[in-house]
Amino acid sequence: MPHIFSVRELTLAVKATLEGEFPLVWVRGQVSNLARPGSGHIYFTLKDNEATLAAVWFKSQQWQPAAVRDVLADGQEVICLGRLTVYAPRGAYQLVVEMVQDQGLGTLFVAFEALKKRLASEGYFDPARKRPLPSHPRRIAVITALGGAALRDFLRLADERGFGASIRVHPVLVQGDQAPGQIIQALQEANIQGWAEVIVVIRGGGSLEDLWAFNNEDLARAVFISEIPVLTGIGHEVDTTIADLTADVRAATPSHAAQLLWPERRELAQTVDELENRLQTAARELLRRKEALLAGQERALSWLSPRVRVLRALERLEGLERDLFRSGQAMLRERRSALAQATSDLTRTMDARFWAARQAVLDQRLHELLAAGREAVRVRDHELAKLETAMSGLNPERPLEKGFCLVQSERTGNYVRDARDVRQGDLLRIVPRSGFIAARVQETRAERGE
Repeated sequence: MPHIFSVRELTLAVKATLEGEFPLVWVRGQVSNLARPGSGHIYFTLKDNEATLAAVWFKSQQWQPAAVRDVLADGQEVICLGRLTVYAPRGAYQLVVEMVQDQGLGTLFVAFEALKKRLASEGYFDPARKRPLPSHPRRIAVITALGGAALRDFLRLADERGFGASIRVHPVLVQGDQAPGQIIQALQEANIQGWAEVIVVIRGGGSLEDLWAFNNEDLARAVFISEIPVLTGIGHEVDTTIADLTADVRAATPSHAAQLLWPERRELAQTVDELENRLQTAARELLRRKEALLAGQERALSWLSPRVRVLRALERLEGLERDLFRSGQAMLRERRSALAQATSDLTRTMDARFWAARQAVLDQRLHELLAAGREAVRVRDHELAKLETAMSGLNPERPLEKGFCLVQSERTGNYVRDARDVRQGDLLRIVPRSGFIAARVQETRAERGE
């Protein structure tokens, strides 16, 4: 009966055979999937056009200068010296590296840089031609692979952010030779439909060769001529493809693409609260200014109103009457005093008949003087009556009691004095003795009878 191996036994046998046949080998290849965990070990893959080989460079074997270790990067062409072995937990063979020699950039990286330089010279990456994303887009076309983590993360964030949006998914391959053609066709379909506000192209992370479909020149041209803004979120933050450089906006990851399209809802709520506070503040300030303006206009009207003007005129007239009365009384006292003195002097020098004659003349003069005083008061009373009549005529509401009306233009705010003050279609405010009447101008005539 043949020997039956356990998995462990077979793996150890293969390991022993492999290590015995290839104790120390030199291998040339291009670095990809480079990882530097906190342990200090360096993990990467060596590859050429037809095969790949896992490699590990343990920290204890990194005796070369730090400059060699630190410059090791994806796309770099290297020659590694090491031992072949089998990593039992995965049942996979790998190269345990002991020395690395730099051989320059890999073919994919060189091709990437050449295409990047050529498209840059044609203006594909010019920031001036790139369009901003619309604010809070409601219709999104997503080009990606169905069932991938990139689509799940994007849809989850789209459901949690913004005001909500409609999303059309254009399923495509995102890796391999057929991927560029499918992505180009999806871009063309989205532009022909014209439904979307933004086209989003997303894919999860991967090596340079995994993302190579997005370094296709025809795909770059399709992104360049798209009439709808294109947002890309391809790979991780460190990954940059030609499609990223050509797109209107590049996101670091698929999740970041959703974050660029829509803000968090709590940010929207905060924005609404801030706008409400600003609106309330502005309303209070506007009300304060209007109240101050109204108070000033009330004070001005109180000084300019006909009633106040009449009251001030009456006060001035009363003051003049008091001054006139005091002046008349003073003059009478002076005249009486002078008369008494003159009478006394004349009595001593003249006889009774002389004084009787003089007394008669004096009585006549006194009578004339009193008559003149009464006439002066009558004249003043007449002037006061005329002033009251004039002030009453200045009252704008007086004509309203006789059936007249005030007409005010709603457009200018002025009272209408001439047909040329208004236009056809103007709103008028007609004010009779009480209430008001709203009217609209249908026709104007410059002169009566026209």
